[in-house]
Amino acid sequence: MDDDADPAWAVDPAPAVVARPREVLRQPAFALFWSASTVRALGSAISGVAFNVLIVSVLHASAAQISVLSALSVVPYLFLGLVVGALMDRRRRQRTLVLTSVGRALALAAIPVLILTGALTFWTVATVTLVLGVLVLFADSAAQPLLPRLVPRESLILANARLGQSDTVAGTAGPALGGALLTLLGTPLLFAFDAVLTAVSAVLQSRIRVDEPAPASRAPGRHIGHDIAEGMRYTYRHRTLRPLALSIHTWFLGNSIVTTVFAVFVLRQLRLQPWEYGLALAFGGVGGFLGALLAPRVGARLGAGRAIFVARALVVVPWLALAVAPVGAGGGTALVALVASAQFVYCLAMGVEDPNDTGYRQSVAPDAIQGRMNSTIRTVNRVVFFVGALVAGVLATCFGYRITIGIGAAIFAAAALIVVFSPLFAARHGDRL
Repeated sequence: MDDDADPAWAVDPAPAVVARPREVLRQPAFALFWSASTVRALGSAISGVAFNVLIVSVLHASAAQISVLSALSVVPYLFLGLVVGALMDRRRRQRTLVLTSVGRALALAAIPVLILTGALTFWTVATVTLVLGVLVLFADSAAQPLLPRLVPRESLILANARLGQSDTVAGTAGPALGGALLTLLGTPLLFAFDAVLTAVSAVLQSRIRVDEPAPASRAPGRHIGHDIAEGMRYTYRHRTLRPLALSIHTWFLGNSIVTTVFAVFVLRQLRLQPWEYGLALAFGGVGGFLGALLAPRVGARLGAGRAIFVARALVVVPWLALAVAPVGAGGGTALVALVASAQFVYCLAMGVEDPNDTGYRQSVAPDAIQGRMNSTIRTVNRVVFFVGALVAGVLATCFGYRITIGIGAAIFAAAALIVVFSPLFAARHGDRL
């Protein structure tokens, strides 16, 4: 399918672009969407602590079992991502959000029941993990294409920035709050608390008022495979979405490599203490929040393409710095400051890039193919990340952690170069290509 083609779904009743987007939190539909997302993110961050305790201290899971549980959270994306994305272009997205939140609340509530009845085993936890992974996949696949229906297209970068800010706060404060609540309430009640928060998010989502036109029926002789192929052709033949997708995939490869070895490199080779490592991660949270605050201004001033390029290029710096960091007998103040600064810049770059990247995608693609476009990019990202994590282990074994992180930094640089040498570099928010 060519970019110049004009299929039926290309006629999109999106609002026209205006000069100054108004504050999105003043728009009732988005305020409810943001509130539900924030509550759910906080609950997930809190219960994440309980999950770790449950797996390690209650189930006494082996390393192999922990790997299985980690993989189960990714498996739904690998096998169902494209299918679910295609379904979201033919289903009511708001209704899907509500139903998945109800399902997640029930799945989370099942854990304290299993604990109290003595039925908690590795396989019951694995089943709950897999169910939650499938529900999260449906929720993510519905949320991204729904957002352009809740706010004008010129407000998408600001809307994504607001969501990024609350996610960063939840991800930073949630684990600490979860640790405190775990001590006060215990594991069963903490999971019950997360189930209640998820149910609250379902109520908030059910109150969203959004105009979702009835999806067009599939033409005779077509099936879901045709829809998936159409979404992939649209994404990878589009003048600016193609380089954007390729740059994202490349970035995910670099990110999978550096994040796989980061903790062990910092704790074993740089010899930072656990509290110093935690402090460095906290600086990352600050950087991510600041980046999300700056993202709308950077996008408005530079344009979507240049904002994405700047963020992609900036992320190279902290990983290069870590690759050449000196290895001492102990962490030391200077080394702790280096690791903390690296995390700050890394998360700052992501905070600037994510709203501009996602907002641009949502503003360019017609509503009827949003689900497939997003799921195509997201699914390939998960596959790349999965492969990159395996590659990181091989590289670290053969060449050591420094060279592995340096290779990751080089891959990040390649992701930035894809942007600068493509039509995406000159793209601006609100372009309709």
